[in-house]
Amino acid sequence: MGCMNNMARNVVIKSNELEISKNIKKILIDKFLSVGFNTSEEIRDNTELVISIGGDGSFLRNVRDLNFPDIPFFCVNTGHLGFFAEILPTEKEIDIFIDAYLNSTYEINELYLLEVDIKGKDEVNHTYAINELVVRGNQSRTAHMGLHVNGNYMETFSGDGLIMSTSTGSTAYNYSAGGSIVDNRLNIIQITPISPISTNAFRSFTSSIILPGQDSEIAIKPEYKSEHTIITVVDGQEHKFNDVYEINVRNANKTVKLLRLSDYEFWDRVYMKFLKTYDYKTNEARI
Repeated sequence: MGCMNNMARNVVIKSNELEISKNIKKILIDKFLSVGFNTSEEIRDNTELVISIGGDGSFLRNVRDLNFPDIPFFCVNTGHLGFFAEILPTEKEIDIFIDAYLNSTYEINELYLLEVDIKGKDEVNHTYAINELVVRGNQSRTAHMGLHVNGNYMETFSGDGLIMSTSTGSTAYNYSAGGSIVDNRLNIIQITPISPISTNAFRSFTSSIILPGQDSEIAIKPEYKSEHTIITVVDGQEHKFNDVYEINVRNANKTVKLLRLSDYEFWDRVYMKFLKTYDYKTNEARI
C-alpha cells in the first residue's frame, strides 16, 4: 500500500472493519500520498506516525498489536465515546489535521503505562497496560487477594476484583467502578475495588487508593478457596490463569505518545465526553 519511494516519510494507517472507517482510511492514504508520504499497514524504519481509525478499543488494540512503539499515534473517531480521538471522520477535519501535521502545529501527549508480571508455577507473563489491569475471580466467584505495596501488607481484599489504573485509565472502567478521575499529566497508579466486601468476616477498603507512579510496586497475591483460577483483563483483553501466586504492577519505563492538536485540553475533554449532552458528531466538529 502506498507509493514505492523508500526514502519518503512513512505513515501507518490502521482502521477497524466499519465501512466509514475504511472510507476514511482511503481518504487519508490518498491525501498523504499527494503530499509525498508513503503509507503502510506495518511499521517501517522511516515510519513517523500511526493513525488509528475507529473507537478507543481500536486504538488500544493497535498499540498492542504494534508492540507499543516509540512513535506518536493519532486517532480518528468512528466509534462512540472517542476519548483518545482528536478529529471526527470528515474530509474537512482530515484537512485540518494534515495541515497541522505538515506545519508542526501540534503537541505530543505522553501516556504513562503500567508494567505487569503475572507469575505462575511454570512461567511469567509480562505485559503493559495503557488504561488498566483488572484482577478478579473466575465465574463471578468472590476473589480473595492479599494486597501489598512496596513489600508492605495493605489489606486482604474480598469482593469481585481490583482495578489498577493509570491516570489515562482513570476515565475508563475505573470511573465506572467509582474511582476518581485523575488529570492525565500525573503519573499515578490508582487501585479501585470492585464490589468490595467489608463485614466482620471480611475487611476491605471501600474506596480507591492513589499511589505515586514512580517508586510504587504493587503485589497482588491470590488466596484460593477452591479452584486455583483467576481472570485478568488488560485494556479489555481477558485471560484466564491457573495457579498464579503473585501479580506485580509498577510504572513502566516507557510511554505511549498521542498526537494532539493545539486546542486539546484534558478537563475540557472530560466535560465534553461525560457531562455535556449533545450530538458529538455535530458539536465536536471544528468546521
